[in-house]
Amino acid sequence: MFTGIIQHVGQVRAVRPVGDGRRLTIDLGPLAEGLSPGASVAVSGACLTACRIVGAEADFDVSAETVSRTTLGDLAPGERVNLEPAMRLGEALGGHLVQGHVDGVGEVRRIGRRPNEWTVEFAAARELTDEMVLKGSVAVAGVSLTLTHVGDGAFGVSLIPTTLAGTTLAEMNVGAKVNIETDVIGKYVRRYLRQLSSSGGRPGDLTLEKLREAGFA
Repeated sequence: MFTGIIQHVGQVRAVRPVGDGRRLTIDLGPLAEGLSPGASVAVSGACLTACRIVGAEADFDVSAETVSRTTLGDLAPGERVNLEPAMRLGEALGGHLVQGHVDGVGEVRRIGRRPNEWTVEFAAARELTDEMVLKGSVAVAGVSLTLTHVGDGAFGVSLIPTTLAGTTLAEMNVGAKVNIETDVIGKYVRRYLRQLSSSGGRPGDLTLEKLREAGFA
C-alpha cells in the first residue's frame, strides 16, 4: 500500500525486453538504502517488486500485463519516474490510500500554467471517471491529487509548486500519457451499486443502513 506522496524522482538506467515484458533498472537514489530484494516500490504509480539491488540501482521485472495496462512499457533510458516505497504500518497517511494497481492510462488534454498553480485536464475512459467524485482523490503517475472537476471521460486537477518541484508532473505536455488509479473506496461503492442494480434494486433503494451493512459507513 502507498500514499501517493512521492519521495524521490529516479532515473531509468536500462530497459531490457524479457519475453513480452520488460526488466527496468532504475536509480533509486536515497530510497535504495534499507531496501532489499522483494521490496515493493511504486514506479510512476505502478507497484513493482525489486528483484535485485546493487548500490543505488534496482532491477524490476514488469509483466506483459503491466506493460499493456500502464505507461511503463514506453519507458526509455534517461527518463525520470516518480518513486514511492511501500508505506510502513504506523506511518502518517499524507495523501490517500493508493494500491499501486493502475486502472488505466489517461492523456493530458489541456494545461493552464500560472506562476503559483497549474491546472491540468486529462482525458480518460468513462469507466474511470465514473469512479471519481469532485474534491475526491486520484493518483496520477503515482501522485496523490485532488479532483477539481469531473466529467464523462475527462477530469481536472490543480498542481501547486511543491508538487511540480518534487515530481515528474512538471515535465508533462499536451498529449502525454500518464498512469491513473482511482480511489479504492470509489471502486467498491461502484461495484456495490452494480450488484444492487443486478439484483433488481434501484439507486433510490440505497439507504444509510444498507451502506453500513456493506461496510461503507
